[in-house]
Amino acid sequence: MATPTNQEVTSFPKLATAMGSSQDDPAKPDGSSATGGVTELDGSTVSNTCAATLHIEDISVGDRWISSSRQVTADDVAEFAVLTGDHDPLHSEDGNHESRSESPFGEPVAHGLLGLSMLAGLSTDAPRVATLALVSIADWNFEAPIFFGDTVQVSTEVESIQQHGRRAGRVTWLRQLINQHGRVVQQGRFVSLVATKARARRLSRSQDDSASTPRVPR
Repeated sequence: MATPTNQEVTSFPKLATAMGSSQDDPAKPDGSSATGGVTELDGSTVSNTCAATLHIEDISVGDRWISSSRQVTADDVAEFAVLTGDHDPLHSEDGNHESRSESPFGEPVAHGLLGLSMLAGLSTDAPRVATLALVSIADWNFEAPIFFGDTVQVSTEVESIQQHGRRAGRVTWLRQLINQHGRVVQQGRFVSLVATKARARRLSRSQDDSASTPRVPR
């Protein structure tokens, strides 16, 4: 599947409508919800934020989810600058008028990697999967700036699934960060390993056994 470039998707209000009552009506991977509802976005099946943890058997190529949204604030950008040490004037509200007029954007913008980090967080529950490991991030494109005050959410689609050993699958996810105007500001592919149900049960039993076994003082 070719990655679309610098495209616009359905406007933000429609994306919010597609999310429905994400917390009260968890979606199944086939696009239907626990209460029988089905949501559609641009004619394709879209699931809400997923309350249940999905395993490799639960997902199929073409499944798609829309995350909840969050606003990008000046405080978010300032804290990210402190955390990373990236204090480029492009990301500061304290720049003088002359420096802003010389900026290619005309106003402060959020760090691109802050947008990527927010995407990773927002997509954690859309869908919530039994992730074993993040393998790679590939073909990542920063399509448009993220301005202070923008509201963003994430579209995640299953692009491919491959078997990885007996108890895991290798999933390629096409992920897009979308602003309140329906514009794709970032997009690319995440590749992760997702557990089978058998693997998850085994891990759960191992954790239960460890918790119930008393430690012997040395």
